[in-house]
Amino acid sequence: MTSDPRFDTVLIANRGEIARRVIRTARALGLRTVAVYSDADRSAPHVFEADTAVRIGAAPAIDSYLAIDALIEAARSSGAGAVHPGYGFLSESAEFARACERAGLVFIGPPAALMEMLGRKDRAREVASAAGLPVATAVALDGPDPRGMDALALVGLPAIVKAVAGGGGKGMRIVREPAELPEAITGARREAAAAFGDGSLILERYVEHGRHIEVQVFGDEQENVVHLFERDCSVQRRHQKVLEESPAPTISGALRARLSEAAVSLARHVGYVGAGTVEFLVSGAEAFFLEMNTRLQVEHPVTEAVTGLDLVAWQFAVAQGRPLPLSQGELSSTGHAIEVRLYAEDPDGGFLPQSGTPIRIRFGSDARVDSGIVEGEPVGSYYDPLLAKLTVHGADRSAARAALLAALDASAIFGLQTNLGFLRRLVASGPFEKAAIDTGWLDRELPAPADDERAFLGAAWLAATGPLLEASGAPLAPDGWRSAGPPRPIRVELDGAGGRWTASVQVSGVIALPDGRSFRAVVHERDGERLRLELDGEEAKFLHLSTPTELLVAHQGTTHRFARRPALGTLPPPARSDGLVLAPMPGVVVSVAVVAGDVVEQRSVLGVLESMKMQLPLQAPLAGTVLRVEVGAGDQVKLNQTLFALACAHGGD
Repeated sequence: MTSDPRFDTVLIANRGEIARRVIRTARALGLRTVAVYSDADRSAPHVFEADTAVRIGAAPAIDSYLAIDALIEAARSSGAGAVHPGYGFLSESAEFARACERAGLVFIGPPAALMEMLGRKDRAREVASAAGLPVATAVALDGPDPRGMDALALVGLPAIVKAVAGGGGKGMRIVREPAELPEAITGARREAAAAFGDGSLILERYVEHGRHIEVQVFGDEQENVVHLFERDCSVQRRHQKVLEESPAPTISGALRARLSEAAVSLARHVGYVGAGTVEFLVSGAEAFFLEMNTRLQVEHPVTEAVTGLDLVAWQFAVAQGRPLPLSQGELSSTGHAIEVRLYAEDPDGGFLPQSGTPIRIRFGSDARVDSGIVEGEPVGSYYDPLLAKLTVHGADRSAARAALLAALDASAIFGLQTNLGFLRRLVASGPFEKAAIDTGWLDRELPAPADDERAFLGAAWLAATGPLLEASGAPLAPDGWRSAGPPRPIRVELDGAGGRWTASVQVSGVIALPDGRSFRAVVHERDGERLRLELDGEEAKFLHLSTPTELLVAHQGTTHRFARRPALGTLPPPARSDGLVLAPMPGVVVSVAVVAGDVVEQRSVLGVLESMKMQLPLQAPLAGTVLRVEVGAGDQVKLNQTLFALACAHGGD
């Protein structure tokens, strides 16, 4: 590509997977990229993948990713001619878009005036109505009606209180009884003011069992407008999207055409430029305009999968002043795509956000993965807990669903609590298989809990047939061998969810439980991290990881932690006979007890490493002299990173 005079360097005013996503396309187009980072993201992957990176402030978003002046200065100092806002943070901030315009920067999105027009739900409803789109009955909740009762009389029940600013499901409350309204207004206003700096609300008719359907649109400066088909985003929890797919599985061809035409009509009406999404609430043959998002969406990969297009490349083309790459007649949708959002959260603990350090990350090879995490890089609590997105494409919805199940079965994140297993159970559920879902489905009916017993059977087999350490430190397989008679069963005791789990394992192929049940076990595949085990004719797949104190087993996306009992032995942190002490897992060095030149005994504690809320002593593998100390207290280290080097007391190193 020949660089357009408008810009050849782009600053990405975001972080995580979307920053990496934009960098990938920008690099393919020959554009120079500038990343920005807060103190919390100093070693984040997007920082290293960009051509250059600029610090913009402290960890809190208000001091960094939401700091307009700092972002503008970062663009100026780095020589950027354009700013891509990603999504979230300032992506729909007219103030930020205007600041970019004043600074002579190309804002990769619609003009500030359009963002102001469409960024508030109340104004957007008026614009949509003028463009001929159907809108649900709604009344403003500001002014002389603080309890909202007059508004409720006009709207009726059920109703929904909605923040006029922002998105992401914040500032929304469903009201089914008049007595619920005052508290709903108070809570929504407080949440909206905190999230968007604007507590303005509307009360809108709520459509029970509705589906959330959105249409991707694009416009250019030459007044061309197209749609890139629709997505179904009905799988939501508390108004926040969990899974998206394209095409929408249950709407008719006639309704699909109506929604697409309405979305294009709105975009033409306002002279839209760039990527945008027009969202609708659909119930049967009825459809109502919800809002228009003036940015790229989290779920854009499903549209890319069915169209074969790069939407970020389209954004760059429009921002460079070029016309849309294709006309409406040249666009087509093929097959079916599904995307799931991987969050750092605890589905069994109220979906509360989690933090930690992933020590091993594995994703199914057949899925497209947009990820913001890497092994050994801590995940904190300053920002949205979205970690990654997995997207699959198939010939039809059934094939795409099967591919997604396979991808989730082949995925695991050890060291950080996520919703991976929850997503797998959701996709496997009957309602999702039948597409019998709506925006309130997950709030009414969560998928069945994880299968702890099946995970324990895998853990028991691994514990009984994996290597332990004999006194000399050499590996020893606990095979139950006896000089006379068949091998004796190996008793396995592990502490996991729900208490202590026990089993009797015959390595010839039987796992017996205390309640009298037994399972015939046949190994089909086993390596350092995978186990494919047939249990009574049914195949089960596991990913596994041993730590000094635990056996971690991932089954169908859910990671199960089993503490080792003394009978199984405890593996010390790995040490090498060459005098090197390596990090047994990613973590933070809590303390260092030696300096170069110190004489130590074998098993002397050289320092302490903290990982997964555990503190592990780092012991000398041999008696000798400390040659090098390569870390200090507070350092973040990666798996197998050299921490200490020792010379044997008998010479050599």
